[in-house]
Amino acid sequence: MTTLGLIGSGNIGSTVARLAIAAGLDVVLSNSRGPQTLAELVAELGPRARAATAEEAGAAGDFVVVAVPLRNYQQIPVAPLAGKIVIDANNYYPDRDGTFPELADGAMTTSELLQKQLPTSKVVKAFNNIYFLHLASLARPVGSPDRTALPIAGDDADAKAAAAQLLDVLGYDTVDAGSLSESWRFQPNTPVYTDAYATGVPFWEKAAAPADAAKIRALLAAAQH
Repeated sequence: MTTLGLIGSGNIGSTVARLAIAAGLDVVLSNSRGPQTLAELVAELGPRARAATAEEAGAAGDFVVVAVPLRNYQQIPVAPLAGKIVIDANNYYPDRDGTFPELADGAMTTSELLQKQLPTSKVVKAFNNIYFLHLASLARPVGSPDRTALPIAGDDADAKAAAAQLLDVLGYDTVDAGSLSESWRFQPNTPVYTDAYATGVPFWEKAAAPADAAKIRALLAAAQH
């Protein structure tokens, strides 16, 4: 577990990259505008980081984090991600992404949609339900009494276990929310989405607050489809 590939290097992607660098991992970043547009971020991150195309970042990563606007999910390269664990941080926002009937009517989750796009990869949902500033500030070493938990979901037990190990290295405990079809429990407009990690609402104006596994489990259970 030495290299993290990032397809999408916006707020969540760059935050995950910073956590990875702090944990001693290498990162390969990419976005839709080309490696040259990531020069400033790479310089900030230091010698463990480099910029590349999405295909190159996917090929280089032992894990690959996908954090792009959902409307662009079909642009995620398939071949470089074959056989790899893909961490899906995407959310569906109709005002931004347009209408996806299979998501709008609840017939499919965003991660199931990405898994369909990447049939040879093992998709695990994570990082999508926490505000990026809170993600940056709540990471804690193993054993810390105020360690925060993030929900994950996936259809492959081994992939989920590996993803949990990655999140552990990055500073977070995990709660298994079930299969990709159950990942709706921490999509937007659910109790565990963003406000679980804030001292009040609106979440973007409030200080980050730790949320342990028991709290996350309770909020997942309270979700209504």
